[in-house]
Amino acid sequence: MHEHLQQFIREHNIHEVECVIPDMTGVARGKIVPKDLFLAEESMKMSKAVLTITVNGEFAEFERFVGANDPDMVCVPDASSIRLVPWAIEPVAVVIHDCEDFDSQPVGISPRAVLRKVLALYAARGWQPVVAPEMEFYLIRQNSNPHEPLRPPTGRAGRSEVGRQSFSIDAVNDFDPFFQELSTFCQQARLNVETLIHEVGACQMEINFAHGNALELADQVFLFKRAVRETAYRHNIFATFMAKPMEDEPGSAMHIHQSIVSTADGQNIFSAADGSATPLFFHHIGGMQKYLPLVMPMLAPYVNSYRRLSRHAAAPINVRWGYDNRTCGIRIPPSGPNARRLENRVPGVDVNPYLAMAATLACGYLGMVQGLSPSEPMADSAYDLDFELPRSLEDAVVLMQDSPELAEILGEQFVQAFCAVKEKEFETFNRGITAWEREHLQLHV
Repeated sequence: MHEHLQQFIREHNIHEVECVIPDMTGVARGKIVPKDLFLAEESMKMSKAVLTITVNGEFAEFERFVGANDPDMVCVPDASSIRLVPWAIEPVAVVIHDCEDFDSQPVGISPRAVLRKVLALYAARGWQPVVAPEMEFYLIRQNSNPHEPLRPPTGRAGRSEVGRQSFSIDAVNDFDPFFQELSTFCQQARLNVETLIHEVGACQMEINFAHGNALELADQVFLFKRAVRETAYRHNIFATFMAKPMEDEPGSAMHIHQSIVSTADGQNIFSAADGSATPLFFHHIGGMQKYLPLVMPMLAPYVNSYRRLSRHAAAPINVRWGYDNRTCGIRIPPSGPNARRLENRVPGVDVNPYLAMAATLACGYLGMVQGLSPSEPMADSAYDLDFELPRSLEDAVVLMQDSPELAEILGEQFVQAFCAVKEKEFETFNRGITAWEREHLQLHV
């Protein structure tokens, strides 16, 4: 057992360890084991079919992707990921595991392995991505009936938020006990949250993370979602990371700021010595423009995700780019040369963070190695242009499956397995009859 893991468990008097892996949907799967058993084993075994579970708990063609005999895989703890589970009654640790076959090769359909694969391509060229995610989410009233619309919760004033309190400090303070405990949990779990703001929607919040390594930030987002939901339960409210949870409110995004530094000298490769933008910067944008529509199942993974991507709704409908232009899918924030970066505004907050990071970095990488040129930057509203992103999950899956470049960079087996999960989810959704259909078709057609 890794010395760092042993030391952490001793120092914090850990009783149990949550051994987790992120599945295709970003759900934490795994086992809770006593500390002595964890320390006695170098790894844990788990059915590889776990990686093909849909968000509603079905298995998507696991025989095709992992074998009809339902074999095990080896889950190896990443020592750097160990953290406290701050809401546990007794001292409990959580450790994120990597998925390997019995020959120690990564399991190609594991989301963490997919991100590692993309980062290895960058490393081979002497590049290291730097990312910073911004996460929007809603606080909502607790509800037990999924057929009822979601509502804002009651704050300290005894009232629900009416109207939109964009960037209001007082509206955030209305839920001070929740945010104070969440802040404590984030500190204890080493989640590098920087700022909190009230977003545009009713009781919609945004948390910004400090920039850093893509795998480490994906780990933090993965754990942060659990922390937010758990904190909400403790305060008798819910938190949701649905992309479009309420009909008349804006959707929730996970914007990703990204830049690249040289592993040789740590300099931002998007800026030249004189402070001007380099060709690689524009090639990165060109790659985003060409390939973002093809990775949409990784950035908008559910039927609900596409409800967010609508005109004039604080979400992009195309892959235009512009300087400090929030109507574009790709925004270039104001910055000095050292911080030159782009902001991918396409992903919803409902993404698997490992796959969203892998997807956005893969697009930029392909642009740089292929020398792709971007369009002219947009100075006006990109909402006045046509849709360039898929309008539905069904269309998005077809586009992703037809891209040999993505199969090469992400892994053919992963692309097929991930799309099988999405197709299974879509089939399940399509069996349901919505309230809209009953309301408008029942007596009128």
